[in-house]
Amino acid sequence: MMERNQVLYLAASWCLSYPDEELLARVPLMRSALAEHPGIGAAFEGVLALLSSASPMEVQASYVQEFDLGRRHALHLSYWTDGDTRRRGEVLGSFKQVYRQSDVLVDTHGELPDYLPMVLEYAALVDMAAGRDLLIRYRPSLEMLRFGLLHDKLPHARILQAICDTLPGKSPADEQAVMKMAGLGPPTESVGLDPYDPRLLPLKGT
Repeated sequence: MMERNQVLYLAASWCLSYPDEELLARVPLMRSALAEHPGIGAAFEGVLALLSSASPMEVQASYVQEFDLGRRHALHLSYWTDGDTRRRGEVLGSFKQVYRQSDVLVDTHGELPDYLPMVLEYAALVDMAAGRDLLIRYRPSLEMLRFGLLHDKLPHARILQAICDTLPGKSPADEQAVMKMAGLGPPTESVGLDPYDPRLLPLKGT
């Protein structure tokens, strides 16, 4: 039987990934696994209900709209701390180095190595300690993503809260507290997209 955090991280990885047919078929499996660990299933119910109640096309279109077409719900952890600065390349290299240190070949499936579902899956199935260390290191990114999802009233916010609840310390009360937690402001040396600005969060639909 998988341990509680393994189940939580793997279910979170799947619920935050693109809902293709294979993932949609896993909804009953996720419900069954979560039911074995009372106390964590409620955080997933909104997303699981969404995945099982709408048509695959509707679910996929919604996912693309919320996670792929903008930066408000970016699932790449270093985006929130480093934006598209030159330093981000070094940060992505550090994620790859963590994966290389494991005895299992990690297939990134074409994603950047800081992609949250990948980090969660790595923690659940490959190396819990190393994966959890990445989540702790990028706790501010998790919290900023959580606030973005909360502002837009998406059920995925509860999953982010469940992930954060497995990490040391309490979640910050607001975005400014998250930036203080990170010990830095938005990155300034932009070479592509504009650096993240927390003031953009309340602007629904931008």
